[in-house]
Amino acid sequence: MLSRARGDFDKADTQTDSPIQVVAQKMQTLGKIPVSVCHMTQNLLESGLKGVCEDLHLLLLDPDRFLFGNHNEAADDMRLLYRTDKLYGRDKEETLITNAFCRVSRGKSEAFFIGGFSGSGKSMLVDSLRNTVNAVGGYTIKHKFDAMSREEPLSGVISAFNQVCQMIKGTSKPVIAKRLKDEFGVDFSLLIRLLPSVSVLFPDFVSPAMRVEGGEAMNARSVCFTLLRFVRVVSSPRHPIMLFLDDMQWADSTALDVIHTILSDTMGSCMFFVGTYRDNEVQIDHDIFDLMERLDISGVQTTRVSLTGLNQDDLNTMISDALCLFPRICKSLSGIVFQKTKGNPFFVLEFMQSLKSRGLLQYNPLQKRWVWNEDIIRAEDITDNVLHLLSSKLNGLSGDVQMVLKVMACFGSSTNESVIGYLSESAEYAGVQNGLEGALRDGYIVKSGEGSLQFVHDKVREAAYNLIDDSKKKQFHYHLGQVLYQFCDGNDVGDIIFLTASQINHGKEWIIKDKDLTIGIAVLNMKAGKKALDGCDHKTAYSYLRFAMFLLPEDHWESNYDLSLRLNFLMASATNSCCQYDEAEQILRKGLSNARCLDDQLPSYLLMSQIFQAQGKVNDVYDTCSSILIQLGESIPESSTLKTSSGMIQETLNMYKEVGDKWLEGEKTDDKTLNTTLQFYRAIALASFFGKSHSHVVYFTCKAVQLSLQRGLCECTPLTLMQFTTSATTDENAVLCYRIAKNALCLQERFGVAAQIPELYNNFYCTIAWRFESFQEGVIRLRQGFEAGLSFGQIEQGLHCLCNRIKLAIGSGANLKSTLKEIDYYLHLLKTYKSMIATNAMLCFRETLSLLIDKGEATSIEEKAAFGDLNGKAYNLRVMSLYHKVIRAFWSGYTEQCQYYSEKYMSVSLEEVRFLNKSQVEFYHGLNSIEKLRVQKVVKCQEAVRKSIAAMRFAAAHSDWNYTNKLYLLEAEQQSLRDDHAHAIRMYDASIESARRSGFIHEQGLACEKAGFYYKRCGAVHNALHYFKHARECYEEWGSIMKVNLIQKEIDGLTVSC
Repeated sequence: MLSRARGDFDKADTQTDSPIQVVAQKMQTLGKIPVSVCHMTQNLLESGLKGVCEDLHLLLLDPDRFLFGNHNEAADDMRLLYRTDKLYGRDKEETLITNAFCRVSRGKSEAFFIGGFSGSGKSMLVDSLRNTVNAVGGYTIKHKFDAMSREEPLSGVISAFNQVCQMIKGTSKPVIAKRLKDEFGVDFSLLIRLLPSVSVLFPDFVSPAMRVEGGEAMNARSVCFTLLRFVRVVSSPRHPIMLFLDDMQWADSTALDVIHTILSDTMGSCMFFVGTYRDNEVQIDHDIFDLMERLDISGVQTTRVSLTGLNQDDLNTMISDALCLFPRICKSLSGIVFQKTKGNPFFVLEFMQSLKSRGLLQYNPLQKRWVWNEDIIRAEDITDNVLHLLSSKLNGLSGDVQMVLKVMACFGSSTNESVIGYLSESAEYAGVQNGLEGALRDGYIVKSGEGSLQFVHDKVREAAYNLIDDSKKKQFHYHLGQVLYQFCDGNDVGDIIFLTASQINHGKEWIIKDKDLTIGIAVLNMKAGKKALDGCDHKTAYSYLRFAMFLLPEDHWESNYDLSLRLNFLMASATNSCCQYDEAEQILRKGLSNARCLDDQLPSYLLMSQIFQAQGKVNDVYDTCSSILIQLGESIPESSTLKTSSGMIQETLNMYKEVGDKWLEGEKTDDKTLNTTLQFYRAIALASFFGKSHSHVVYFTCKAVQLSLQRGLCECTPLTLMQFTTSATTDENAVLCYRIAKNALCLQERFGVAAQIPELYNNFYCTIAWRFESFQEGVIRLRQGFEAGLSFGQIEQGLHCLCNRIKLAIGSGANLKSTLKEIDYYLHLLKTYKSMIATNAMLCFRETLSLLIDKGEATSIEEKAAFGDLNGKAYNLRVMSLYHKVIRAFWSGYTEQCQYYSEKYMSVSLEEVRFLNKSQVEFYHGLNSIEKLRVQKVVKCQEAVRKSIAAMRFAAAHSDWNYTNKLYLLEAEQQSLRDDHAHAIRMYDASIESARRSGFIHEQGLACEKAGFYYKRCGAVHNALHYFKHARECYEEWGSIMKVNLIQKEIDGLTVSC
């Protein structure tokens, strides 16, 4: 038996070499023949040519390893030469993940989940894709969740996306910068606040003040939406993003919601998400599996793999490479290693290193190869637990190295080098800097990125943490926190405040015993909570703030009043941002009951009114605001009539004209109460819209404007002015109200309060601007308002902008199929926001568009709007239903239905009708009445035509762009009734040209269609064909197959008659 081939170096003196071995040894001494050639010769002599083929293949494939490896090093310096660029035994998984990414690089997002035990090679599998991502111009970003910092999962995901802008280089940089500026325009400061590194793309454009702006509230949903918009801009098939989240067993639902939002996007995101987790540490109800299920429901392609240990052949290949020996020589050793490690790759590495360090695996300089004794290794009591193996290894390190490893283990998988620097300045941790150098040299810690230190593997961190006795771990954390606290106290240390608070909070039992320390630690946690709030990580903020509140003494409202008041409000804000409304209300009520004066209560009452508004409790909003306004010296009427409201509008307009527009050029007032009072007025006016009468709305908006006119400008003045013009505008005062509203927009821009944009744009473009500015401009601005609303957490205002945007898009003749695609995306998005009102509105629009496109033959869906009680006042469901029925009946050519529904709509009170809707319905009602007059002269229809023309003439006087084509078409149809041929033809052509100039392709087609029918009635077939063909072209561009088919029938009929 060839015992030396098996590595029995300790039996060399007692065994007799075989003749073949003697020959091999002699060949080795002649001319320094490589040992691998000797082994191959030995194999040839023993097994013949067949047995040497594998050896020869390896010699040719990797001569540096199997022919010359290890030959130039001293025996004491010999290293195990593992292939760092090779992933053993994962060929199938490598193919799966590569194919998945290739699909993403063609333009569609995907998810890839990898489960497996710690050390099974999950991260290495992901890292094997990096070169491919780089080759196609993609961006790889990564975050590793940590058991030690589980309170900050959302912050980690945000920080990963913050890395992207640092990676954008070359010609892509100005392109991405421009697209980000175009996308975020009005709410760009919010993006900067969430992702500060965006500023590297705008060194001149972004001011320092913009970077630190943090006054606007964001919640988890708004964070998701803002990141989604960012990813849409920076990712593309040419530059896909690969987001790698490691150790997802420590993630929570808030962080994973971000992933679901981006991956399920259907409007242009291009992201490859890879998530790894320890499948032996998660239960079936973990948020990871909920994410997988939601992605499946959303139609996102998802791949799941689970990594187990290497099989014996792959393990043998790994050891063969490490020892630079042919696989057949290492097979028996590999079998022992497999039994001990179960094939876990990381355990294998540590186990082999342990054999080497204990002398059980040695390099023999005479034989020029590694040798071992299988029997001794098999008999040795070597642990089969990698943690024990690492722990015993770490126990042999110097005290300084052990200390730095223990310190870093307390911080988590990674930390900043500056933290070690802070600690090294203290007497207790003076040796950590030297220890860090040793840990880096020995390979336990590596530098990753600028100033970042991390453990080479999770198991190393676990073993390092186990160096601390379990009974002393809390105290160790606490002492670390105390040392860091000395540096934080009075200094701006950035994110280190989170690390400090997390460490010192482990010592709760010692903190509460030290009365002199509790308040200081409470303040530390409050600062950490405030910083987390500013960074939009509300769950983390709540955790710190709750601990701060716990530390306060029982009499804290008496002994620490200011701190208690501030902390109470911050806790309520964090809870509200997490959508925990009941708890937020309870926190606020406790603070209100302990507040010493009205000024201290005002912020809490205002937040409470916002919480009520978010839950639809309009009566509670009204009662809260009216009570506070009375305490502020304002008057609340028991009732209000149309007469009194008209008088108040005129009084307010007269006051505005007296001070003039120059009033708006003044500076903000120092009157702090004014802004708060105006906010309560705005809230009660909105509550009155849903719960009281229109007269109440007018009263409160007028009072607010009058108050600002008397006391000066404040941050809330733009919203106050806009809310007033929304409720006060009539045909008679429209020009003045429009000027006031435009000034409100200019004032908002001057004050730079981007969070006001959703409400300002919604009110301006829906109720005022349609009279003066193009519908297309409103479509653009309302999209910005919608996105700003969702980004700032103003969901209701954002969704109002969305509904009005779609309405304007239809009115401006936007392509029906493109608009339908947008609506389907919005319906998908609304599942996250759970707004039945907005969902019903979108379903209504969808049904209307589906009918206009193809009568719903190929575009309809099963889900329909559920209006419930159409007679209910809330949200004007009856009016919405009538509006859509008018549109559908008119374009379908159902004259009687259109007449019935338009008359019903026109009879609705002005309080319930949006003026934009009314002008559109008036137009359709007039045209439809003319069709009825062609059949029978009805006085009611004649009056309807007269009113419609008068309304369009009045509207066209203010907005030639939006209404002149409509006026001309009505006049053309009226003249056609009177048989005034010349006038009718002139008006038809004028309407067609006006619609073309304004970009209203649908109304251009409508005017052509009406002209075609007129010529057909006159018997001018060729002229009729000309206009019908033009109408068909317009309807094709509009995307209405239904109208194209109707016109084609007319064309076919006329062609036959010709």
